[in-house]
Amino acid sequence: MSRQARANGTGDGKAAGAIVTVLLPDHIDSATAQDVEKSMLEVLAPGARVVVDGGAVTYMSAAGVRTLATVLRHAEEQQARVVFCRFTGAAEDCLVVGGFAQLLDVVGTPEEAAAKLRAKPVGNPADRLHRHGAAG
Repeated sequence: MSRQARANGTGDGKAAGAIVTVLLPDHIDSATAQDVEKSMLEVLAPGARVVVDGGAVTYMSAAGVRTLATVLRHAEEQQARVVFCRFTGAAEDCLVVGGFAQLLDVVGTPEEAAAKLRAKPVGNPADRLHRHGAAG
């Protein structure tokens, strides 16, 4: 697989009701994060529903985590919804240890992610990025 995210799914993500799956590459680091971010942002549109599949990710640096948070912020601005899935091993550890698993909407499988996107949203995941009244 190339070191860039690839979008799969029904339609181009801009059609009403379409859920697009973005497949992340095996390494997301400072050298690849910008291309990965660009690829994920390309599928965002007002009201889009996106599954970000991290099943191939074997290494993710802080730049990769920042990329995921940036995509979530852009999604919120466009009232798009993003659910992340299948992060395992070191990539999952990076999200959990850094506390990002609590900030991002992360589930185990693409099916769970799609089901979550089909359900009515509860709250706004992007609000977790900037908690009101939190120090820091």
